[in-house]
Amino acid sequence: MAYQNISAELKDNEKQEILDLIHQIESKLPFLINLTSDERHSLPKMGDKTVAFVDKAIELAQQNPALVPPYVNLDELARDFELANKLRDIVNAITVLYEKISDTYLAVGSEAYVAALAFYNSAKAAAKLNVPGTDVIVNELGKRFVKKTNSQEKPQSQQ
Repeated sequence: MAYQNISAELKDNEKQEILDLIHQIESKLPFLINLTSDERHSLPKMGDKTVAFVDKAIELAQQNPALVPPYVNLDELARDFELANKLRDIVNAITVLYEKISDTYLAVGSEAYVAALAFYNSAKAAAKLNVPGTDVIVNELGKRFVKKTNSQEKPQSQQ
């Protein structure tokens, strides 16, 4: 279903409360890290299918400790897996919230931009009719649409 135009307001104090809540969430997760793009790409991912694999591997490793390589800390593996499961629930909830916020931001931004373009086009039409004061408006808003020519983009070679 297509969305209806959004007519809403977020007061400054409400915005600050939301940002404060986000900071509270961050403070509850002091172990969070920030990976580089290369790190994100290179790490093996644990998706829905591998959750069951890891869970079963932990169970079988605990039952067969002689098969656990000396470089694998089984307790740490279990802690990592438990944390991953808890974080997955948080990621899912935040992803839904992020999508709603992002979509709303896109929609209201689009609504504002379309309305501003309508005003700009009206001012341009008024300027063509020599309505006083419209040239300043058109010149100011028109700065957004100035295109660079090829000569401005690339320096010409000297001959």
